[in-house]
Amino acid sequence: MSSNEASWIETEDWHTAGEPFRIVDKLPTGHLPEGQSVAERRFNVMKKSEHPLNVLRQLLCHEPRGHADMYGGFVTPPNDSGAHFGVLFWHKDGFSTACGHGTIALGYWAVNKGLVKAPEGDGIVEVVVDVPSGRVVASVAVKQGKPIHADFINVLSYQLGKGLPVKIPSHGSEISVDLGFGGAVYATVDAAQLGLKVEPNHCGDFIKLGREIKVALGEKGNYGTYGLYGIIFYDEGEHAGDESVAVTQRNVTIFADGQVDRSPCGSGTCTRLAILLAEGRLRPGCSKLLHRSIIGTLFEADIVCEEKSPLDEFPACIPRVRGHANLVGRMNFLIDPADPVFPGFLLR
Repeated sequence: MSSNEASWIETEDWHTAGEPFRIVDKLPTGHLPEGQSVAERRFNVMKKSEHPLNVLRQLLCHEPRGHADMYGGFVTPPNDSGAHFGVLFWHKDGFSTACGHGTIALGYWAVNKGLVKAPEGDGIVEVVVDVPSGRVVASVAVKQGKPIHADFINVLSYQLGKGLPVKIPSHGSEISVDLGFGGAVYATVDAAQLGLKVEPNHCGDFIKLGREIKVALGEKGNYGTYGLYGIIFYDEGEHAGDESVAVTQRNVTIFADGQVDRSPCGSGTCTRLAILLAEGRLRPGCSKLLHRSIIGTLFEADIVCEEKSPLDEFPACIPRVRGHANLVGRMNFLIDPADPVFPGFLLR
């Protein structure tokens, strides 16, 4: 795609539990960042705001082709032959390290496109994807050759910190937050501390509070090369029943700069699993998390196994999140440098 000529970009748009995922599997010449791994490519594209892939991200994510809460992925070569392909996840503020809902959508997409051969009848097929935080799997269940659900099997996940005090100026109060890692760093907050329920009518409050908490945590929210990506506000489920069978919670994840995840958030759900494991409320192989989103959609999640943690204070696990993806449409966008609003705009 020349910087001076108009051209077309094809996408396939999906949603997982309500959260959009726009897939671009054919990049224009000269748009793939340098690097031997997906993580290196992410780092290299983030170093240069004028990189053509970053411009393409803005064009497909910002208005008039997208919106402030848009999400998607650029398909790339894998790190090595052990994965089917790689992906660079993107949103309005840049490129993220992990995305569970996107991995589930990519599993469906790869099976539907025939990139990964599925059983002709009923069965399971694994779609292996290299992402910036590591190698993940979408284990896709098919019935009569068609996907019916996918399990996102994530990288090692674990709690990072417990009971960190955070002052909330707008509330004139101090709350307690936990930190965890599920491919990205999240702060998790019981919404009851703020007198709120996880409901759509409080969406604006959660955006404001998410930004406020991120600022208040500052560098305390960082973990190695990972910055604090999102704030998870959760409610404990009412009449949840026997926790030896399932823990029921509802959450809204505010990620990047004030973006609202419509799904229960894949990597965020993995972080909640790791924290519930540390609290002794979930165990591998015998209990699960029923995790609803702010719009009521559901992920079912459990712990595949417990693993050695890089932190002595907390256990670690390999989490698994089950969800469903749906095709929304196939788009053909005109990219015209002469457009007066090139490369797009945002109002929020």
